[in-house]
Amino acid sequence: MVNLFNHMPPERFRHVVICQCGYAEFRHRITEQQVEFFDLGKREGHDYSWMPKLYRLFRQLRPDILHTRNLNALEAQFVGAAWGVKGRVHGEHGRDMYDIDGTNWKYNLMRRAARRVVHQYIAVSKDLAGWLHDTVHVADDRLNQIYNGVDQDRFHPRRGARPDLGRPEFFAGATCVIGSVGRMVKVKDYPTLVRAFIQLCRQSDDRAGLRLVIVGDGPTRAECQAQVDAAGMAAQVLFAGDRSDTADWLRAFDIFVLPSLGEGISNTILEAMASGLPIIATRVGGTPELIKEGISGLMLTPGDADTLTRILADYARDPARREREGAAARARIENEFSWHKAAAAYQAIYENLTCAA
Repeated sequence: MVNLFNHMPPERFRHVVICQCGYAEFRHRITEQQVEFFDLGKREGHDYSWMPKLYRLFRQLRPDILHTRNLNALEAQFVGAAWGVKGRVHGEHGRDMYDIDGTNWKYNLMRRAARRVVHQYIAVSKDLAGWLHDTVHVADDRLNQIYNGVDQDRFHPRRGARPDLGRPEFFAGATCVIGSVGRMVKVKDYPTLVRAFIQLCRQSDDRAGLRLVIVGDGPTRAECQAQVDAAGMAAQVLFAGDRSDTADWLRAFDIFVLPSLGEGISNTILEAMASGLPIIATRVGGTPELIKEGISGLMLTPGDADTLTRILADYARDPARREREGAAARARIENEFSWHKAAAAYQAIYENLTCAA
């Protein structure tokens, strides 16, 4: 969303963000235009008091287009239809643990009901587009698949020495830094990555040179920290927390790993590819659309720590392979994943809806 705001013409579109339950510092990354933020104050659980608030906000803002994202915001489409928003768009960016495979009958009843009020759908992967067509029964003429782009200037391969990021004692002596960026929540399955790294260190002749970095935070961090502490490997594992300088952290990595149980299209995989890193990830969602196995990385079954350990061991002892596959990943980003291209595709949908209205 931030990248779209920064790549769409401010003279053509005025953007407003309406959040159900608060917003964070990410809004400061919007640099190309002024964007208003509103908080509906939704409480945990089945609280529908936000819906009349949203209706009143529509009456105040008089939007031409309503664009919701994912299941949690889908009900806003019914409010938009009731008020009479001219163009109504819904995007699917991936599913969470409570509906990892998109087969929950209750949620799918609501998704199918929403087909009556949503004018156009956007899926960030072919996998999600296929699910919207086959399971939710969205018609082809209302279904669009648009890949996210990457800021190729901000995310670029390391040039020269590894940045120490203020942690020289951690990176000193490192021969292979295995890294990941993401929310530490169940669907990302970081405990499996930590377990695989611990096994790798116990089996490796170069244990002292191995490092693991996870950039992000969330409820599974405590479980991951407990695993590391029990193994006595706190000196080799760094949980960096939420960071605004993820591009710099990616340039400190040698391998990028994403062990998710489910994904739409992972922005962090795209950013890691742009940073010239080989990718090891689980074969879920739209990830197979990004990774060319044996060329820019490898994929595995979710939750398989033993296989992940073996793959990490192969990459850790083969720097030439890491460099070769990382270069192939960067080349694919340069050829296929541009935010200018993605923003133009979103703009065309918005333009068509406002013209039709």
